[in-house]
This record gives sequence, structure tokens and C-alpha cells, in this order.
Amino acid sequence: MSENTKLGAVHSIETFGSVDGPGVRYVIFLQGCQMRCKYCHNADTWKILSPDQSADEVLKKALRYKSYWKKNGGITVSGGEPLLQMDFVIDLFEKAKKKGIHTALDTSGQPFNRSPEFIKKFDRLMNVCDLVLLDIKHINSNKHKLLTSHPNENILDLASYLNEIYKPVWIRHVLVPGITDDPDDLFALNEFLESLENIERVEVLPYHSMGAYKWKNLNMEYPLEGVEAPSDESIMQARKILNAY
Repeated sequence: MSENTKLGAVHSIETFGSVDGPGVRYVIFLQGCQMRCKYCHNADTWKILSPDQSADEVLKKALRYKSYWKKNGGITVSGGEPLLQMDFVIDLFEKAKKKGIHTALDTSGQPFNRSPEFIKKFDRLMNVCDLVLLDIKHINSNKHKLLTSHPNENILDLASYLNEIYKPVWIRHVLVPGITDDPDDLFALNEFLESLENIERVEVLPYHSMGAYKWKNLNMEYPLEGVEAPSDESIMQARKILNAY
């Protein structure tokens, strides 16, 4: 192992991802998250564990699938929350870029802050990150806290910072009936997004409960038990308001 390589706590891998960035993606899900989203379908990624894989090891495995990525595919790092393991992601992306690989970061943004130490690392990461997939859970901070256990001011500030450095961003918004589908909130979110110049795409992701079994496996009560998926009409309305896919 190289003296300069960093270790990461990797939760799982998806070798042929099709919804986490452009083209076919090799998706690396990292372990550890401070948010507690009520609809989380990866609650088993919350716990912060000791790192056990090097960037070199992860990249070597990823490169086995490079022929499938073609021109617009590549590597996406997701979570958990990858910004909790920035040293590892920086190392991985720097090595990936040397091999001409497209890199994408899928983040909820919760750790973001403008302290000099954080920004120094974050800027280094952005230098080797081609695309940021940013989840905005809710535009209203109080409702965001009820949904995730954290307010959203620093997350919206991350969106603003990405605009300042003109980093390409895809916005993701999970549509949960009775929680994130209020038209007034959607119009407010759209107003915020329209103030930014770097948003390439907005995606509305319909809520589903397919990860509820993981909560039960962890002996935790699923907070949205009984909440149904949004109707087609509700999805269409949200996509229209947000000019989304």
C-alpha cells in the first residue's frame, strides 16, 4: 500500500449503477452518516465504522468495469455521507482522474461548513470532482430538522458555494406525501434553485418504503410506516414546479 493512500469505510458497491450520475456508474457507498432521514433506505449505513479499504484497492476493483462506462460513465461515491470521509474520497478521485475517469459525488451536504480547514479539503476534492449530486431534503429548515434531525442552512450554503465555484450540480428531491410535497415548499425550493447558475438537472425521486426492512433488522421503528408512495399526479405536479425529471 502506498504511504499516501487513505483508508475508507466502505459499506457496499453497485457495479452497474444507472441512476447515480450520467451513464453506467460504479457506485461506492461509504459507511457513516449524521443525518437521520425518516425515509432513509440505507439506515444500515448510519453507524460510523473504522476504515478498512484503501483508495488503491477500491479503484483497482472499479477499473475491472471500465469498459462498460464508455464515454459518459464513471465512478460515483455515495453513502452514508461521503463528506465525512473527505480524505479517502480526495485520494480516490485524484487517482481516478489520473486515469481519465469521470467522478461524481452524491452528498446530502450536512457536514459542510466554511471553516478554513474544511474549505481547504473541500476545494481539493472539487478540483477532481466532475459532478455533484446534491440531495435537498426540504427547503424549510424547521421541516428539514423534523425530517432529518438537522437544520438545512449549511446545506443550502453548500449549494450556494458550489454555484460560486461553478461546479456542475444535479439536485435531487425525494417526494414524500404529506412531508415534502407541499406546493408552497416546492415553489420556494424552485425559487432558490433558480437563483443558482450551475444546476444542470433537477430530479424528483418518488418516496418508496423498500428500505423499511433494514430498520426492522436494526431493531428500529420505521417512522413512516403506512405512508404510501406519491401519486402520479403529485409526482407530475412536483416535476412541473421544479422543472424536473
